[in-house]
Amino acid sequence: MLSSNDYLGLSQHPKIKEAGIEATRKWGSSTTGARLANGGRVFHQQLEEELADFLGKEACHVFSAGYLACTSAVTGFVERNDLIFADKNLHSSLWSGIKLSGANCERFAHNHPEHLQEMISSEDAERCKVLVLEGIYSMEGHIARLPELLEVAKQHNAFVILDDAHGIGVLGDSGRGTANHFNLTDQIDVLCGSFSKSFSGIGGFVCSNKEGIDYMRSHSKQTIFSAALSPSATASAHAALRIIRSEPQHREKLQQNLIRYRKLLDDLKLDTWNSESPAIPIVLGKKEKVYYFWKALLEKGVYAIISIAPGVPPGKDLIRTAISAAHTEDDLNRIEEAMRYAASKI
Repeated sequence: MLSSNDYLGLSQHPKIKEAGIEATRKWGSSTTGARLANGGRVFHQQLEEELADFLGKEACHVFSAGYLACTSAVTGFVERNDLIFADKNLHSSLWSGIKLSGANCERFAHNHPEHLQEMISSEDAERCKVLVLEGIYSMEGHIARLPELLEVAKQHNAFVILDDAHGIGVLGDSGRGTANHFNLTDQIDVLCGSFSKSFSGIGGFVCSNKEGIDYMRSHSKQTIFSAALSPSATASAHAALRIIRSEPQHREKLQQNLIRYRKLLDDLKLDTWNSESPAIPIVLGKKEKVYYFWKALLEKGVYAIISIAPGVPPGKDLIRTAISAAHTEDDLNRIEEAMRYAASKI
């Protein structure tokens, strides 16, 4: 498996599996209701408090899906007369939130603070502005240029929403994410993400200050009308959080594997779109090449993901790969053999 988002390889961790099983035994399969109705339980609150503390925010709300969380991070705060500035390569969940908010939206060039500055400077200084971006862009593997982007936001008093689904667990002190990596957590107004990456589970979260989370809980339909995260998923995410905090060896192994994998791709002179993270695309440029490369990998027992236009920009058709701490020496040897074989085929 060379396309999973299980960056820290925790999906088979015995503490996580046991936590999910025990929670089901104690609480059942579901609380069968939305949090604001009858679905909230003490285990939701405990996870939220510990996650907010870990990410350097006052409060948190957990959702039954990462998509819901990231959509709600926009709809819960943005109003119809606001003006959103969005990186053009945002995840679909954020675009859904932008569309549902009814706010006007301007797209700036991917990870391009100079273009953002040019666009935002031409707008009415009194209008409420919102910057929406990601910490790590999962298809490209790029880390957001947060220092420069947040400097532009600060100059224009823009509200900042950051989706760090792929950054938490990978970057920052003890895996606290992209904002922590740049020491800019206090400049992020709303931080959202998913439990289906480094947490190796399911669900999502939104963190902000206490007033912000209280406001979102009564203004976001995704929050008001979505069933609560299940007991087992909550317990698994909580166990994963504690492992991320206390077992640094998983991040260390990820970095070791990443160094070896990048060297292999460099040796083969494959275009990785300047990826800076464990999500590494192999850009081949033509869909026919992508297909034959993918097929060759599969012949050697290695699975990756095809992504072609319009899912990526024209001329950027690619194979999306992702390295994990779970990859063993044998796995990496097998991946190397498959990559060399696939490269020879094209």
